This record gives sequence, C-alpha cells and structure tokens, in this order.
Amino acid sequence: MSATAVNHDSRYPLLTALVLALVVAAMNVALWWYGNLPHGPQDWHGKISGFSLSVFQRYQSPFKQDYPSDDDIAADLKLLHRYTDNVRTYTMQQSPQLYQLAQKEGLKVMAGAEIDKRLDNNEREIALLIAKARAYPDTITRVIVGNEVLFRNDLTPEQMMAYLDRVRAAVHQPVSIAEPDYIWLKYPELADHVDFITIHIFPFWNGVTVGSPSIRDSHPALDAALGAYSAVRQRFPYKSVVVGEIGWPSNGDRHEHADPSISNEAIFIREWLLAAKQENIDYYLLEAFDQPWKENLGEGRTGAYWGIFNADRQPKFPFTGPVTEDTAWPWKAIAASLLALLPMIFFARRFSRFKLMGRFFFAALIQLACGLIVWSATLPFNFYLSWIDWTMLVLLFPAQIAILAILLINGFEFTEVLWRPKWMRHAGMLTPDPPEKQPFVSIHLACYNEPPEMVIVTLDSLAALDYQNYEVLVIDNNTKDPAVWKPVQEYCEKLGKRFRFFHLEPWPGYKAGALNFGLKETDPQADVVAVIDADYEVRADWLATLTGHFHDPKVAVVQCPQAHREFEHNTFRRMTAWEYDGFFRIGMHHRNERNAIIQHGTMTMVRRNALEGTGGWSEWTICEDAELGLRLMHAGYDLVYVDELMGKGLTPADFKAYKSQRYRWAFGAMQILKGRWSWMTQRGPLSAGQRFHFLTGWFSWFADALHLIFTLMALFWTAGMVAYPQYFSLPMQLFLIPVIGFFFAKAIFGIVLYRARVPCSWYDTLMASLASMGLSHAIARGILHGLTREKTSFVVTAKSRRLGGSNFAAFAPVREEGLMAIALALCIVGMALGYGTRYIEGTLWMFILAAQSIPYVSAVVGAWIAHKAGDKAG
Repeated sequence: MSATAVNHDSRYPLLTALVLALVVAAMNVALWWYGNLPHGPQDWHGKISGFSLSVFQRYQSPFKQDYPSDDDIAADLKLLHRYTDNVRTYTMQQSPQLYQLAQKEGLKVMAGAEIDKRLDNNEREIALLIAKARAYPDTITRVIVGNEVLFRNDLTPEQMMAYLDRVRAAVHQPVSIAEPDYIWLKYPELADHVDFITIHIFPFWNGVTVGSPSIRDSHPALDAALGAYSAVRQRFPYKSVVVGEIGWPSNGDRHEHADPSISNEAIFIREWLLAAKQENIDYYLLEAFDQPWKENLGEGRTGAYWGIFNADRQPKFPFTGPVTEDTAWPWKAIAASLLALLPMIFFARRFSRFKLMGRFFFAALIQLACGLIVWSATLPFNFYLSWIDWTMLVLLFPAQIAILAILLINGFEFTEVLWRPKWMRHAGMLTPDPPEKQPFVSIHLACYNEPPEMVIVTLDSLAALDYQNYEVLVIDNNTKDPAVWKPVQEYCEKLGKRFRFFHLEPWPGYKAGALNFGLKETDPQADVVAVIDADYEVRADWLATLTGHFHDPKVAVVQCPQAHREFEHNTFRRMTAWEYDGFFRIGMHHRNERNAIIQHGTMTMVRRNALEGTGGWSEWTICEDAELGLRLMHAGYDLVYVDELMGKGLTPADFKAYKSQRYRWAFGAMQILKGRWSWMTQRGPLSAGQRFHFLTGWFSWFADALHLIFTLMALFWTAGMVAYPQYFSLPMQLFLIPVIGFFFAKAIFGIVLYRARVPCSWYDTLMASLASMGLSHAIARGILHGLTREKTSFVVTAKSRRLGGSNFAAFAPVREEGLMAIALALCIVGMALGYGTRYIEGTLWMFILAAQSIPYVSAVVGAWIAHKAGDKAG
C-alpha cells in the first residue's frame, strides 16, 4: 500500500470501515448468486404421460394410520389433472375412495395391489383390486400386481406368476408386475404371465451423474435410462413396455456420483420428458408429491424427496425457463450481509491501525460466520424433519454458534498477530538502576518433594544475580522425606543470610498456602515479590534490567515468558518446549495489547503492596497465579509483559506429568471463571478488552471439551448407523461442513502463526502441534471437572525423570485416549463396510471420525515418544 493510501486510510477510518464492510457484503451476495446460478435445461410444453401417486399429506403416514381425507385426495387429483391424464397407485386398502374420486375428476388410473410376505394381506389386496377393476372399468385402465416384490426377495417368481394368472383371469384390463429393468432380464419367464411389461429405471441409484445441460451431449443419467429401456424392449419385442417409475430426488443423501438437488431433478426430468416424447415412451414419473414418511423405508433421507411437487403441493421447479436451486437465496444473502454489516464496520473502525489486508480478512471471517448462521438456520426447512430431528437441531445449533465464536476469537488473534503494524504495548529490558535506587526484591521459591540437586541448581543461579537488594525465601511445604528437603536447607545455610529456608509440615493451601506464608516472612523493606519455580535457572540480569518498571506506580506485575532448557536432544522434551513457546510468542502478546496477560507462577514479579492489598495469593483455586493477575487488573493496575528469556526451567518429565499440568490449568481456569464470573460479564473496573480476553481466552479449551462430547455422541450415532441403519440416518451436511471447516481453519491458523512467531523449524512446529493435540482429552476433562466440581488435588508437575517401565506401561497415562482412538477406528471400519463411499455424507462422516481421532492418536504417540526418550536418557 502506498504512503498516500495509508494516510488517507488513517484520516477517514469510518469511511474506510464502511467501504470495506460494503465490499465484503457485496462479495457475500455475489457468492450466494454464484452458488445459485440458474441452470438451463430445455423447456417442456405439454402433458406428462403419468404420475406415480401417494396421496399422504405432509404430516401423514401409513405407519401412524393417519390417512388423507376425501377433500385432500380430490384436491391432489385436481392439481395433477392440470399436468397429466394418468396416475398410478400402489395399494388397494389405503384410500380406496381414490378410484371414485379419480373417475369424478376424469383421470385414468393404473391401479396397484401391494404384495409382500404377508400372504393373508396379499389375498385382501388382490380381492379388492379385482373388485375395483370391475367397478371402475373406464377409470382403471391397467392393473399392477405387486411392486418390486422380486427385487425385495419377498416372494418367488413362481408365487408371483400364480398371482398374475389369477388376476388376469378375473379382470379385463391389462395386467403386469412392476420391477426394475434387470429383474425382467433375470426372470424372462415373467413376460409370459403379463399383458405388458412395467419397468422401474433409476439412474440415481446406479450412481450416475445427471451431467450438465451446458455441455453438449453430456447426459449420462438420461443415456443410462434410455439404455435400460432399450435393453428391455429388445429382449421382449412382442410386449409393450411401460416405465412405471422414473425420476430424480431433489434432496437427501448423495449416491456415488449422483447428486440429489432441485436443479438436477429439473434437468433430468425435463430431458426425460423430451426424450420420452421423441421415442414415444409410456411412463409414470416418480412421483407426484414428496412423501416425508418414506424416509423410514430404507432409502435414507432421499426417499422423501422424489416428488415433482413438495409435500405442501408447491412445484419445485418450472417446466420452462432456467432453474434456480434455491429461489430464496437473495433474501438469505441479504440477511447474512445485514447480520454482518455492523460488526464488520465496528471492527474495521475500532482496529483501523491494522493493515488493510488484516481488516479485510477479519471482516470476511465475520461475513462467513454470519453466512453460516443464516445457512444453518434456514437449511433445515429444506428437509422434512421429525420432532427428533428438530430436537437434535435445537441442541446442536448452539454448538455450531460456539464453534463459530471460537473460530472468530482465533481469527482475531490470527489477524492481530499477522497484520498489526507494531505491538502497541511493548516493554523491554531497562538500563539497570544504581544500587541505591534498586527496589528491594524478595524472591519466593516454593517447592514440594523436589529433587534437591535440581533445587540447588536454581539456588546457585539466584546467588549469582547481578543485584544488590534482594533476598531468597525457600518454602518447602509438606515434603515428608527429610532426605529430600534437608540437603536444600543445608545448602541455603551455606549460601549465607540472604537465603532463608522454611519447612512447613503439615501446611494447607498447596503452593498458594506456601507463598502466603512467605509473604508473612518477607523482609519489611521489600518492595517487590518475585516468584520462580524450583527448576529454573535465572539470568544474572533478571532483576537488574526489569525492576525499573516498578518505578511506574500503576505497574503491579512484570512477567517474563516460561522457557526451557536441556531439551534439544530429547524428542519429548523438545516437542513440549516448543509447544509451551507458542503461547508466550503469540497468545501473551495478543492479550498484552489490552493489558490482559495471564500471570504465571514463575518468572514473575509483583508489587508487594498491591499483592498484600488485594488479599495475597488465593488458596481457593489451583491457578493462584492467573487469578492474582486478574485481581490486580480489577484493582486498576497494569501488568507488563517482557518477552525476554530471563530464566529457563525443565519441561515435564513424561507424558503423565505433561497431561497432569494441563489438566490442572484447565481445572483452575474454570474455578476462576466461576469465581470471578461477575467481573467478566458486568461493567466494572475491568476494561472491555480485559473482559473479552478473560471470558473468551479459554474458548479454545472449551473447544476441547466440545470435541470430547461430540466424539462420544459420534461414537453412539455411528454405532447406531452401522447396527440399526433403519433407525439411524447419516448426519446432514448441515452438521458436517461447519465442523470440517472449523477443523481446517484452526489447523491453518495455528501452523501459520507458529511459522510467523516461533523461532523453530517445520519439524519442531509439527511436533509441537502433535504435543498440543495430545493434550486435548486432558484439557476436556479439566474443563468439565472444573465446571462441575469445586476442588481438585494440586499435583506438582514432575520435572525429573521417573523410573521407566515396560513398553506396555508407557500407555498407562493415555488409557482413555487409546480406547477412544480404537473406538473411532472401529467406527470408521464399520462405516466403510456398511456405507463405503456411496454417499458424500458417509465419506464426510468418516473424515470427521478420522479427524476426531487425531487428538487421541496424538496422545498415544506422545506417550510412546516420552517413554522412548526416557529410555534413551536413562
């Protein structure tokens, strides 16, 4: 961008924001338009040969013994008579008044008897068929005995031929049986027992694509239908052939290459009508009206959508002119644009300091989210949903909103990190003060059952600080074995009076309790309290170059990043070290822009009077450090983040320790969320930016909890689809597409930010991602337990290597993750065997199951890497 453009942009931020929002909104409308471009199959004029007819209204079903009234049937027949002179029925016992009403309307009927394994019912159907054929000889012009009976293997050909012979002897009308084309070729002897041949042709169920009307001679489905018809005609040249069913669904599940849609239905039907007229083919379109109850017949969701008219008796498409897939798309596009317009303007105006590309990107993300909301809210109305479906929608729609919220929150971080001109709140190292101006610092080191040799390394680094005014308090709480804490006590005595050691046993409050004890023992002249973990080696200039920030009375905390050492040659420690680094290079800077960092319990310094004045360390939460930072912000203080590696500690020793630490953080986060809920949701001392970060900063962890819940639901539903496909249908794309999009977006955001901000190789980036994903289950448990429980144990993160076990024992810390991975793998296998790739929804569902398994597989792989790395270290 030129300097002139930048200057113009900064002088008129509101105008720029408005123009940007309108451009994105226009692009949204253009995408809706492009997705609903009208298709141009050839026009059809004239009568249709016939319709297959079920007269059940939208909410009626034979399974509920709920049948249409005479007025309903008469209205349907009157509507169809505008398009055809012939209809076909399938059963004699349901709506037997139809024949009288058809006679009154002047329609001809090809009457069908329902034949299946129920032999007694077959007799009733045949008797009624004969009676009606004799009663209405001018209305019932043809008779069908059985519909796809041999296709279903309900009866043998011999049984059906006997039925056919009986009916032919009893009525004057021509008699046939309706079967798919290949059944006639398989059982040619049937032709000797019928007066004409009735075939069903469905290129859709053969997985044949409709083709494109814009491409010359591209009519695969039509060619397949005409080929099937010609094969039967050639096999039985002495019999007339009627196409008893032919059609295309407007909605439902994709079948191999065949895609159900309104435009595809229109293209196929119009092409068939023109070809049938040219070839003089007698046919009945399947079917007149959508029949929602047919979803339960084994065809899946597709079974409900074969009608030329929808269940409300409205035509789905015109027979002339172009066909638009969704005629309501302009209203949906406008609704999505209006929903996004004000948020886009607000963002582009509020963050006018971001580069134009960043504002455009996030505005587009807002528009995408609003478009998905409108699409998700309106798409269900394209389906005939039961109350169970609607219940699931009501439950899952908020989950989709949560997914979009998480996506926007991650997208905001992505935008700010990549497209900020500079960090607005940047703090660095300062020139050291002379000794007489140095604040007095009391360094507190709380430890529990830590290896003495590790603590001694930390003490040596503290003894080497290039600083005059400080003390070190080592507070050992509840370590039982004197052989562990005594050496530390003795070493403190060797280091001199600046180092004081305290052993507390028993002592409540975990680490917070020990630190509160340290506050009481702090030298009265101390201005600053610094806290580090027992495994940290600090730089000699840590205090000298940072305590100067406390000359500003508004500053309560100076925080440095957690960093790690001795990981380079250990695969597990290396991947975890870089995983930690991501937050301090990305998330902490993002939060720091609004004075909303997460205070950590190591490499942190706190103004003493602010700490004591706000109540000390909170013992009601196991994340006392993060809670203190929030409390100090609430008191009006500033927290300073200095991204300098002033100290380095050890990573967790193994995967169990790694998981345990993250579980503790997630649990503690929920304690803080519950305990300080009013601070985050109500106006008060916290700024809007601080409330935003502390309310939404844990949304990514909520995504892990949602992932666990969704996975358990997916396992249950998949088991149902595999074992009881008649009751459990494939999930709609409505649920699948946003989930898949979120998975890809989150992965892309994370990797791009890592490459931009974290100084590691591609290999380390991918390994850090593996480590991060492997924590998902632990975080999910921490979130759910934190929301439902008050307290949990404070488990100290083991930093020194524990004695190794067998290879099998390596997976003990990830038993649950391993079981989840196995269960998901079995579900994928079951889906592959039961559904294959015939349905796009089935393929998408298998992809989602595979994606859901990634965190669990990552945990298992991470545990194995930790185990093998420990063996090598040993």
